[in-house]
Amino acid sequence: MTDAAKIILTENAARRVAEIAQKLGKDAVLRLSVEGGGCSGFQYRFGLADDIDADDVQVTGKGATLVVDPMSLDLVRGSAVDFVESLGGKSFQVTNPNAQAGCGCGSSFSV
Repeated sequence: MTDAAKIILTENAARRVAEIAQKLGKDAVLRLSVEGGGCSGFQYRFGLADDIDADDVQVTGKGATLVVDPMSLDLVRGSAVDFVESLGGKSFQVTNPNAQAGCGCGSSFSV
């Protein structure tokens, strides 16, 4: 199994990345990274990527690409990145099978 097969970009997320990128005149490349912090120990960070590094893992689908650096991939391997609209707002969300616990807002987790 390749590293790219170890993380999923859903159709909803890909569509939203493409919409945002088009409005900003950028490439439809979403970077997911994991940083220390948040109420549970680690937090997800999303942003349009200006560059793709040679060692980044890339997952492409439905007109957008998700890139994840190798260090972050260790913490999100097997995850799905989705875009969700609910009464609480709109956001990219990660369903992470490696997370032992998370916070109420869904933006931080522990392993």
